[in-house]
Amino acid sequence: MKNQWAKKILAFTLSAVLMLTALTACSGQTPENSPSSEDQQGNQNTSQNNAPKETITLNFWHHYSAQSPENETLTKVLIPKFEQENPGYKINATSYEWAKLHDKILVSANANTLPDVARLDIAWVPEFQKLNILVPLDKEMSDFSPYSSSLLANAMSTAEIGGNYYALALNTNTKILFYNKAALEQAGVSIPKTMDEFAAAAKKLSGKNSNGQQVWGCTEPALAGWNVLPYIWSMGGEITNNDYTKASGYLNGEKTVKAVQMLADLYKNKALIGFNSGDIPMTDGFGTGRYAMLLEGPWKIAELKGAYPDFSYGTADVPAGEGGSHSVLGGEDIGMFSSANKEGAWKFMKFMTSEFAQEEMAKCGLIPVNKEALESATVKDASYAPFLDAIKTAKARPPVAKWTEIDNQLTTAMTSIIKEGADAQKTLDQLASQVDELLK
Repeated sequence: MKNQWAKKILAFTLSAVLMLTALTACSGQTPENSPSSEDQQGNQNTSQNNAPKETITLNFWHHYSAQSPENETLTKVLIPKFEQENPGYKINATSYEWAKLHDKILVSANANTLPDVARLDIAWVPEFQKLNILVPLDKEMSDFSPYSSSLLANAMSTAEIGGNYYALALNTNTKILFYNKAALEQAGVSIPKTMDEFAAAAKKLSGKNSNGQQVWGCTEPALAGWNVLPYIWSMGGEITNNDYTKASGYLNGEKTVKAVQMLADLYKNKALIGFNSGDIPMTDGFGTGRYAMLLEGPWKIAELKGAYPDFSYGTADVPAGEGGSHSVLGGEDIGMFSSANKEGAWKFMKFMTSEFAQEEMAKCGLIPVNKEALESATVKDASYAPFLDAIKTAKARPPVAKWTEIDNQLTTAMTSIIKEGADAQKTLDQLASQVDELLK
C-alpha cells in the first residue's frame, strides 16, 4: 500500500511538474530568495584493499552553474582528489539549472533513472522523502551518527524528517542586518539591537531627503517565509509546533500576530517598502541611500562591491525580540537515492562534507557546514565572516512536504495584512486552519 500510494503521489506530482516546466520555459524566470550556495568536502582515505574489483561510476547531479568557480573547483580539484583517494570509483558529475534539476529528479524517479547522489535545495528534501526515493542515512549507514556530529546541527535539521535523516547538510547561508552608516549617523539613530529599536529606527529614518525624494527605513523584496520569518521568530512567534503537525495556536498565536502587525505598521507609515511592482530594487535602493536598512545574505556584499564600491555600510545581527535573534537558514543538502551504489555514494557524500572539500568551496564563497572548516583561516578571513555567528541561531523553514504550498498561502496572507490592511488576527486564524489541513 505504501509503495502504491507513493506512486500515485509521484504520478500526480509529475503531471504538475511537466505543466510548470512548460510555463517556466516560456517565462524564463528563476525563483528569487532561493537561498542557493553549495559546499563540498574532502576527506576519505580508502585503501586499495577496500577498492571495488571493477570501476564503479557514481552519478552526481547538481546545480552549480556550469561556468561558476564552484563547478570548476568541483571538476578540477574535488573530483580528482576523491578518485585518487578512492580507487575503483569514478564520479560522473552533471550540472543542471536549479529548477530543471528539481524536475529532472521527479521525472527520473518515475523512469527509475535516478543518479546515485544529488545536491538538493533544502526545501526539496521533505518532498522527495515523501516519494520514497531518498535513503534514510541514519538507518542504513553505520557511522552516520559520529560523522554527522562533525556538521552544524541546525544545518543538519534541514535533512531530518520524522526522526530520520535523509541527507547531509552541504552548505549554508543566512541573513543579517545591513545598515547605511551615514543615514543612521545623520538621524542620530543607534544600530538597532532589539526589534522595538528596529521599528523605531525604521520610522525615524524614513521621510524626504535633501533632494525631496522619499526614503524608507527598511526594505524587503518579497513577503514570503524567507522574508518575514526572521521577524516572526525573533519576536517569539512560530509557524507550527515542534513536530510540524499543527499551525493553529502558533501561526495565529499572539506573538506571531504582533510581529506581522509590526511590519504592517511600518508599511502604513512609509517605513517599509520593496515588495511592490515598480519599487526600487534592493541593491540600488540601498546603494543610493533610498533604503536605510535591510536583512540580506552574503551575496549582497558582492553585489554592493560591484555596483556601489564606495558605499559605506555596516552589518549587525538580526535585532532580537522576545524569542531572541533568529534569522532564516538557507543552503543545500546532499542526498543519496534508493537506487544508488550506497557504499560509494556514502563515501562521496562524506568527502563532499569533509573539512578539505568544504574549505575549497569556501574559497568560492560558499559557507561551510563542517565545523572544522568553519574554524579555518580561509573562512574567517572571508567576506561572509559576519554571517557565521548568525548561522548558529538561524532556523530552518518547516521541513514538510507541502512547504511550497504553505509558503504561497503565507505570502498571500502577508500581502493581505501588510499591504491591504486586513485584520492580522482574523487573517492568520484563517491561514492557520488552512495550514493545519496541509500538514495532515
